[in-house]
Amino acid sequence: MKLSIVVVVYNMRRAAPRTLLSLSPSYQRGVAAADCEVIVVENGSSEPLDPDAVRALGPGFRYFFLPDAGSSPAPAVNFGLRAARGEHVGVLIDGARITTPGLFEVALRALAAHPAGVVCTTGWTLGRDPQNLAVARGFDEAKEDALLAHIAWPTDPYRLFEIATLDGSSALLGPIAESNALFMRRARWDELGGMDERFDQPGGGFVNLDTLERALGLPAAEMVLLLGEATFHQVHGGISTNSLPHQLASDLEQWHIHYQNLRQQDWRLPNPHTTYFGKLPSAYRAHLVEWGNQQTLARVKSLRGELEHLHERVVEATRRADATEAAARAAAQAAAAELGRLRDSLAFRVAHAASRRYHALAPEGTRRGRAGAHGRALLRWAARWRRAPASAGARAELRAVLAALQPGTLPAPEIRHVLTEGPPPAFAIDEWEETPFLYQSEIDTLLPALWDSVGRTRGPGPA
Repeated sequence: MKLSIVVVVYNMRRAAPRTLLSLSPSYQRGVAAADCEVIVVENGSSEPLDPDAVRALGPGFRYFFLPDAGSSPAPAVNFGLRAARGEHVGVLIDGARITTPGLFEVALRALAAHPAGVVCTTGWTLGRDPQNLAVARGFDEAKEDALLAHIAWPTDPYRLFEIATLDGSSALLGPIAESNALFMRRARWDELGGMDERFDQPGGGFVNLDTLERALGLPAAEMVLLLGEATFHQVHGGISTNSLPHQLASDLEQWHIHYQNLRQQDWRLPNPHTTYFGKLPSAYRAHLVEWGNQQTLARVKSLRGELEHLHERVVEATRRADATEAAARAAAQAAAAELGRLRDSLAFRVAHAASRRYHALAPEGTRRGRAGAHGRALLRWAARWRRAPASAGARAELRAVLAALQPGTLPAPEIRHVLTEGPPPAFAIDEWEETPFLYQSEIDTLLPALWDSVGRTRGPGPA
C-alpha cells in the first residue's frame, strides 16, 4: 500500500463527515483506491461517528474508537501510526479540516522526488476573516454552510480558496509553524517516534508545532511545501482555532510555558530551506496575486522610508553647508573690514616698512622667518586690495591666503555645489501617489521572481 492517512476526530458529527468525504476515493484524484487507506481514530468522543457510515466511504476506510482517551490527540495519532500499513503516512491531527482533491497525488509525487522530505500543507480557515475574529463577530456553522453552498462544494473543490483565509500558523510561501496534513515516509515517522505524548494538554498544546520542528531536525530532512493543496478548518468549537481572541492569547501563553518546560528552550518559528511542489489552480493564483501586492506595498513603504531618511540627511547636509559658507563669508568680510581700516593709516605704512626690514634680518626657515612670511602674505593682500577689500576677488584671495596659513581649517563649500547638481531630493516621495499592482494575467511570469524574493526554490512537480 502506498499511502496511509491518520485522522483524529473528537465530537465532530457535523465537521468530520465533510473531512472524511474529502479523503475518500470519490473525491481524491490521481490515486487508486487500492493504494490508500484512511485510519479514523475517534478520540473518546461522547458523540461518536457512525462506524458503518465511515467504512461506507471506501474500501480503505478503517475506524477505531479509543474509550479511555485523554484530552490530547497525541496518543490517538500514535495509535493511528502503529495501525498504518502504507509506505508513506500523512497525519491530520484535526478531523475538522476539508482537504483539496489533489492532496494525495501531489504528496506522493513530492515524497517520490524527495525521499527525506517533510511534506507540508498550508492551513486555511473557512470565512473571510481569521476564524478567531470571525467567530467573535458572529460567524457560525450556518454562515459556514452558506459559504460552502455558495461555491457548490464539493462540485469544484478548489473554489475553497475563494471563501477561505490563511490561518495564523501559515504563510502563503512560508515559513509555517505547523502542518495540519503532514506527510513523511513511514520509516521517517518511526525514526521520529511519532508525536510526543507528554504534550497532554487539551488539544495537545504545541504538539503539532513540536512535531514539525522535530521532523525538520531529522538527518537530511527538507521541507517540501505543497502549492495549491491545503486543508480548510471548519467551525466546530475547537481548542485554538475557534477560541475567542482573548482566550487564545491566554492559551498560547500556557502552551508556550509547557513547551519550555519540556524542551528547556523557547519555541521558535522554523525557517528551513523550502522546496515548493504542486499545481496552481486559478482560485489559488488569486491569493498569490494578493500576496504579491502585499509584498509590493511593503517594498514601496520600505523604499519610501529609505528615501525620506536620505532626504533628511540631504537637508541637514545642505543646512550645514549653508551655515559654513555663511560663516566663512562673514569671517572674510570682517577681516577685509579690519584691514581696510588699516589701509591708509600710519600704522599700516610703518608696519609694512618694519616687515621689509624684518625680512632682511630674519633667516628663512626659522620661526621668526615663518612668522614674517605669514605677515607679509597678509600685508601683500591688504596692499593689493586696499581699494576694494570686500569684492569677490578679494574674498577669494583671502580664503586662499588663510588656507595656506592654516591648512585644513576651512570647510569645503563644494558640497553644496555637488548636492544642487541633481534633481530635488524629495522627487521620489511626493510624486508616489499611486501604488503599483500585479494582475492575475501576469502571475505565471512573476512567480519565479516571487519565489526568489523569499529565498526559496521551486522543486520539480506538475505543471
